[in-house]
Amino acid sequence: MSEETVENELRDAIAGAISDNEVILFMKGTPEKPMCGFSQRTVAILKNHESAFAAVDVLPDPRIRQELSALSNWPTIPQLFVKGELVGGCDIITELADSGQLAPILGVEQPTEAAAPDGAVAQAPPIQIDRPSE
Repeated sequence: MSEETVENELRDAIAGAISDNEVILFMKGTPEKPMCGFSQRTVAILKNHESAFAAVDVLPDPRIRQELSALSNWPTIPQLFVKGELVGGCDIITELADSGQLAPILGVEQPTEAAAPDGAVAQAPPIQIDRPSE
């Protein structure tokens, strides 16, 4: 299988995950164990908003991050998608949360308290995007 075919399959898997999940976060690590401060902050904001979301860890295969950025035209991780549309990364999510604009985007009630870093909301297990066979 050619490298181009593998990349196309990976991009298709990423696009499928985005279209199959109303709210999906591509992040470093998992919601239970974020591997960077930006991912941790974004997860805390989503949990504070009591928004259910799917998550994809981009760390197991660097090509996931590369193909995601090519698909979204957004260079940094995390990346939050809602209803198939890129909302943004940590800074944008933080600004939207602080201004009260994130809750309507997520389709949830406005939270009454600031985000706690260890907020507990039940989440679906992280999504695994498998590397296509080479």
